[in-house]
Parts: sequence; structure tokens; C-alpha cells
Amino acid sequence: MYAETEPGAAAERTAFRRAEKQYKLYKPPSRKGRSKSRSRSLSLPSLSAILSAVVDFHALLAAGKGELPAGIRRCDRAGFHLPVFCFLDRPGFYFIPGALSTEEQCYWIRESLKTFPQPPNRTNLTATYGPISDLLIAAKNQKILVEVESSSGKPRDEQNNVGENAHPGKFKFVDDSEIQKEERPKSTMAAALVRKLRWSTLGLQFDWSKRNYDVSLPHSKIPDDLATLAKKMAVPAMPSGEEFTAEAAIVNYYGPSDMLGGHVDDMEADWTKPIVSISLGCKCIFLLGGKTRDEAPTPMFLRSGDIVLMAGEARERFHGVPRIFTEGDQQDISGLVSELSDDDDRFILDYIHNSRININIRQVY
Repeated sequence: MYAETEPGAAAERTAFRRAEKQYKLYKPPSRKGRSKSRSRSLSLPSLSAILSAVVDFHALLAAGKGELPAGIRRCDRAGFHLPVFCFLDRPGFYFIPGALSTEEQCYWIRESLKTFPQPPNRTNLTATYGPISDLLIAAKNQKILVEVESSSGKPRDEQNNVGENAHPGKFKFVDDSEIQKEERPKSTMAAALVRKLRWSTLGLQFDWSKRNYDVSLPHSKIPDDLATLAKKMAVPAMPSGEEFTAEAAIVNYYGPSDMLGGHVDDMEADWTKPIVSISLGCKCIFLLGGKTRDEAPTPMFLRSGDIVLMAGEARERFHGVPRIFTEGDQQDISGLVSELSDDDDRFILDYIHNSRININIRQVY
């Protein structure tokens, strides 16, 4: 699924890595490193100059039927009623700007936080805490996760305090008033766990350690409404006369300074079927490169509601997300802010102000 990281010195020399560094959001320097950072920033181009090279398909769509930049064309398909763009030198890649309405975006944001992390789906938290049910509800209600039984099956107060558990024990959500004094250092706010979400897997479960799908793991089928959406949106990239069948999905959760390094998606059996990738929340920069990291990638903006399709030759191309935009550029999610204004959505609204969610749906076989 994700390509292995290049050795340090070699990585710095590739065109893809240089582009990642150019667009990456650097954290504010510490006081000790501030003078060094200031001198370095003087030699860097301004952010506006850097972003001027980023392809903006929303701006191209708003410009109407005028002349498109070199190398970009419309790839509209009969029977598919949304605008589609593609690159002449990137066959198999399709960009559908504004594919989802604001209401649809909010629905899938809620599902990504409430339903998709539910067992038997696995998340990056599963290895530490085991299956966690109703995480979003617990976060809304300011619950706290505590361990009530160790991996040995003994209550915490019957354990010998020697070493750490090799495997997670049993955990439950409780109110703050229920926590014993000795438990508090090892407790975790549910809201903090939501912020720690980085991925969840739907349908057939992907084994990150083995880089393949493990059919032996418990799983539920892809939700019908998500499968229907993917089938509908996959049309521009599908071979004539065939229909997309959603069998697995990976949901990525990005915090303010998170990035996704350059990788290829190559674990599915049939590359003629596209990956259907849905963007939600904060805007990001997406890099689409070549079949090696030595080829300079094309940067483009991905906004909430955009959908990208990658099929055929595009499946062999390195791609990644070096940056999301969370501060001073919130006009892109103003519609979401209005739609998520109810009290019940307050936690989700606070989350999506500085987060991005990506749902990528796959046909495995």
C-alpha cells in the first residue's frame, strides 16, 4: 500500500521529496532554533509564490469553457453528469471538483467519525486499546477511557506492577467522577483519542504489517450507501460496460501538521478498477508524480467534496499529501461550518476546523 521510505540522503535528492519539502507545513520553531529558522526562511520563496504553481481545478471550472492550461483537458463522459478533468501525461487519473454537495460532505464526515471507527473495523488505536465502540459519542459526552482488566484477565488492582502489558487489556469509558486516583495517570480523554485517529479500515481489512488484505480478520461489508456512491463516481475511470464493486476502504484522518508521504497503491489485484478517493474537511495539496520518485510531481489543491479517481497506469504513480490548510484559509469550509451549526454537531465542527478526512474505496478482487 505505502511505499517504503527512501534512505535519508537518497530521499533528499529525489524530485518528489523536494516537492514534499517545498509544500510541507513547518511547525513554528522553538525559541532555541528561532534565529536559525529566520535566516533559512529569508532564502525561501513566499508561500503565495509557491502556491501559484498549484493546479486549482475549482478555478478552472469557474472560468467556464475557456482555454485550459497546457496538459489539462476535460474528460467528461456520456451519462456522467459532473465535470471531470484529467492530465494528458497522467493517463488513468481523473479529478471531479465539487462532486459532493455540502449536505453530502457533512453526512460522510459524521460517518467517518461515528460509524467507520466502530468494530469490527480496525483503527490505528486498536493495537493499543483493542476494539473501541462509540468513540465519538464518548467524546461528545466528555468521557474518559480507563483500563478495567489487563491482558492477563485480572482486574487492574490485582496485577503486579511489573513491566508493561504486551497486549491491550479491556477498556471502558467512564465519567470523570468515576476514576480512582491511581487510575488517572493511565486514563485518556475520549476527545483526545478522536484526535489521535489516523486511519480506519472498512470492508476487507488491510494488514499494514504484511501489506495485504487479511480475509481471516473479522469484517463487515462496505456500507451500502458508500458502495453506491463509489459505484456512481467511479464511472469515468471504469472500463466500458463494467461496474465498480466496493470491497474495502481506508479512511485517513489528518491533523494540522500531518502529511502522507509519497507512495503507490498497488495491493489490489486488478488495477483497471479505480481507487475512488473522497476529500472532506480542510483543503490540502495533493502531489501526483511518476513511476519513480525522480519524476517531478504535479501539485494540485484538493477541497472538501472533491473526488479523485486513479486507475490503470495512474495506480503505478507516486502520490502523497504534504500539507493541509487549517488557519487563515477557512473560506473553503464555510459551507460545512453553516451546516454543522447544531449543538449535536459542535464536537464535529470543532474537529473539522483543523482536520482533513480522506475516504478511499477499492475493489480488491
